[in-house]
Amino acid sequence: MFISSFSNSCSTPLKDYHKQKDELIRKNYNHIYAHELAHKTVGGSFAGAISIENDANGIPVAGHVPIKMPVLDEKDPQKTIDHANIVIKAALAPSDPSSQDYKVASQVSAIKEKAEALKSKKKLNYLA
Repeated sequence: MFISSFSNSCSTPLKDYHKQKDELIRKNYNHIYAHELAHKTVGGSFAGAISIENDANGIPVAGHVPIKMPVLDEKDPQKTIDHANIVIKAALAPSDPSSQDYKVASQVSAIKEKAEALKSKKKLNYLA
């Protein structure tokens, strides 16, 4: 009877691959989740649920927190300003804001400026 001490030389590299993949999944997930949690925490009731997208290999690659954008309230511009301030802070809350985060902050700043102009106009009309 012939007994061979056969070892599968592929098992170690395969184990290493799975270990590296698992570490990458954890690292990416933790980073993305922390980023999105910052948005959600500051956004409060205006922020929705955190969602994280994975690539075809199951590796987290992106995240998202929907946020209710302010709408110009002509009767109460201060309400719009207050809402805008929260959304701007939420957009810029992570330590590493993305280009999309800056874009949202910019869009909301424009809405806030319109609300501030409307508030000033109303104040002037009241004084006149």
